[in-house]
Amino acid sequence: MNDSTVLRERMVRDLVAARGVRDERVLAALRQVPRHLFVREALRSKAYSDFALPIGSEQTISQPYIVARMTELLEVKPTSSVLEIGTGSGYQTAILGLLAKRVYSLERIAELTHQAIPRIRQLGLDNVKIQVFDGTVGWSEWAPFDRILVTAGAPKVPQPLLGQLAAGGILLIPEGTQQAQRLVLYRKAADGAIERQEGEEVVFVPLLGRHGFKPEGKK
Repeated sequence: MNDSTVLRERMVRDLVAARGVRDERVLAALRQVPRHLFVREALRSKAYSDFALPIGSEQTISQPYIVARMTELLEVKPTSSVLEIGTGSGYQTAILGLLAKRVYSLERIAELTHQAIPRIRQLGLDNVKIQVFDGTVGWSEWAPFDRILVTAGAPKVPQPLLGQLAAGGILLIPEGTQQAQRLVLYRKAADGAIERQEGEEVVFVPLLGRHGFKPEGKK
């Protein structure tokens, strides 16, 4: 095993499985994706530590445990069509790409998108499509989605995303203030009824856009 394989194995064992993540498909995906490829070169020595790291444009790559926990809660199946809001570095996107049939990821910051796409291609994940767009309005062209994952904190769930969620689908989003949120899981029943369940406290960068927080200077 090379050094990064050893580090990934240790990360999964000590930082993810030890904290209660049990989904074997999720753990296998974390073992497979080289997280250091999604981190700035100057920070690569910290790639397998359990904290968020800056990726530029005032954005971060989430800590491994949070990536694993959110992925587990999403219950992604091999047949799932997944919408991700907030591509960021592309690390979470890659994890989803290993688990789902198709992944559609939206990122509002073009620079991050142009960095993430080559990383995804390098891993051979041809079932992933990434686009620069306001994620709070979703991606109606490919809707409905079996699973929707939002990787930024929102004041409340954007209604367009609930509308693009398939019957029987799951949407996971951090809801709260710009400083702190809770993970909130939405399930859509066959008749369209929505069930909402609050989970653990988290801290994400704010979800900016038409149905999220407004960028500074805009109302």
